[in-house]
Amino acid sequence: MIKKIICLFLFCGFINCSETTNLNNCIRSFSISVVTDLNNPSLINAQIPGGFAELSGGNKGLLLFNKNGTDFVAFDRLCPNSDCATPMTFENRLLMCTCDGGTYSVDFGGAPQKEGFDCPAIEYSVTKNGSSIRISNF
Repeated sequence: MIKKIICLFLFCGFINCSETTNLNNCIRSFSISVVTDLNNPSLINAQIPGGFAELSGGNKGLLLFNKNGTDFVAFDRLCPNSDCATPMTFENRLLMCTCDGGTYSVDFGGAPQKEGFDCPAIEYSVTKNGSSIRISNF
């Protein structure tokens, strides 16, 4: 009986320590599958570490970012907190929404970088095979 009570208290403690931020109002990712080649002239900048390229796809276009020469990330350029007609811009490793001033780090999974912004930028999976790049969310 005492073991059951201890287990109940531990379970309640874990629940109370969990993240309570409500992200239900965040825009969810769209179903995409984009395959392209890094040798494509429009992607030449994405071949170098810290380089990036803008691609069509997603809702407002995609940003493909080369983190370190071997690891790539991709984000939808849709502003996560507002229905902005303008795609996010990219500068200094940050996606920026011109409508509400939100900024999102490509190094930290699209995490918002300003107080008052809860929703992250929409990130997609990137698979590299030779010079072929596949951006998807499945």
